[in-house]
Amino acid sequence: MGRLIHIGFGNVVNTGKIIAIVSPDSAPVKRMVQKAKETGMAIDATQGRKTKAVLVMENSQIVLSALLPETISGRAQTEGGQTDES
Repeated sequence: MGRLIHIGFGNVVNTGKIIAIVSPDSAPVKRMVQKAKETGMAIDATQGRKTKAVLVMENSQIVLSALLPETISGRAQTEGGQTDES
């Protein structure tokens, strides 16, 4: 199992299962998120806030986060295996 990283509001994901971390602003990503919501493959971890990052997982699931993609990728790339508790 890979490391777990904090993606906001007490939610964590396994870094070993992340394929991509993208911004939700482009039309293709918006369509991908809408399709995932319709099929039940979207996990909303925003706690009602604006979606700022979309995590595409290995099993075709989509995780929505209220943190910026740069913040999440920075946490995923930190050395030493430490979890971020902020």
